[in-house]
Amino acid sequence: MTQRPKRLRRCQLSVPGSSEKMMTKAAGLDVDYIFLDLEDAVAPQEKRPARKKIVEALNTLDFGRSVRCVRINDLTTEYAAEDIIEVMEGAGENLDLIMLTKALGPDDITFCDKLMTQMEKKLKLKKRIGLETLIEEVEAMQKVDEIACASDRLEALIFGMGDYSASQGVSTKDIGGDSGYPGDIWHYQRQKMTIAARVNRIDAVDGPFANFSDPDTFREECRRAMILGMVGKWAIHPSQVEIAQEVFSPKPEDVDRARRMKSAYDAALAAGQGSVQFEGRMIDIASIRIVDRVLDQANMIGM
Repeated sequence: MTQRPKRLRRCQLSVPGSSEKMMTKAAGLDVDYIFLDLEDAVAPQEKRPARKKIVEALNTLDFGRSVRCVRINDLTTEYAAEDIIEVMEGAGENLDLIMLTKALGPDDITFCDKLMTQMEKKLKLKKRIGLETLIEEVEAMQKVDEIACASDRLEALIFGMGDYSASQGVSTKDIGGDSGYPGDIWHYQRQKMTIAARVNRIDAVDGPFANFSDPDTFREECRRAMILGMVGKWAIHPSQVEIAQEVFSPKPEDVDRARRMKSAYDAALAAGQGSVQFEGRMIDIASIRIVDRVLDQANMIGM
């Protein structure tokens, strides 16, 4: 199996691929990940011109440390294959990932994988372009385990609750904010998708929260996703970026404690012990698995 690259996905910022102004602004932000959108944010008559604008942006703008991704149209449309071909051909190694929308099953993933492999061979690219997919239809949620293991190019699953709401028939007035539903209305879907992602050693990311004028609820949605093991959340507005990256980052005091715990455990192992007391609690290999995740993330962030 090909080794997947480690990428920060605390926040994935959505930017319309039809707007040079917005793409230029996004390139100057301190955000983990930017995806230039060819799907919902772009009108049908603008989709083909938007490809050229995206290629120009990827080739000329300095995105700094941000991961560079393009979200393509779904495979039931006339645009998807050409989205992949034209963007890869135009931007080459200035592209990091392709994001597929509305995958319905594992065949959708393998189709994209094979087409991307052909393009990489044709262009003689030195690096491999990653693939992510949105889980936003009930058919996809039903087959999420098969989708998650369909390709070693796949790096993340993203829960797209907007289209998913329509697919399942969830009341639109209950999406986002306090719906009165007892608990998190998306708990099952987030949990199910995150487990499928973790089993296959890929990331789980939470989708958008539309009301960007409500930072408190956005923060709570980030917290709910983070608790379940998701690594990040979408932002549809720059004002959401800082909140997401804060919630999905370990606190400095937690990183310091994790390092001290790791040192104590390593010392115990060196002394032939399988567990050790630390701050009044017994820690063992299960505890250290959690600690290692915190330290890996801290190292990626540069803490």
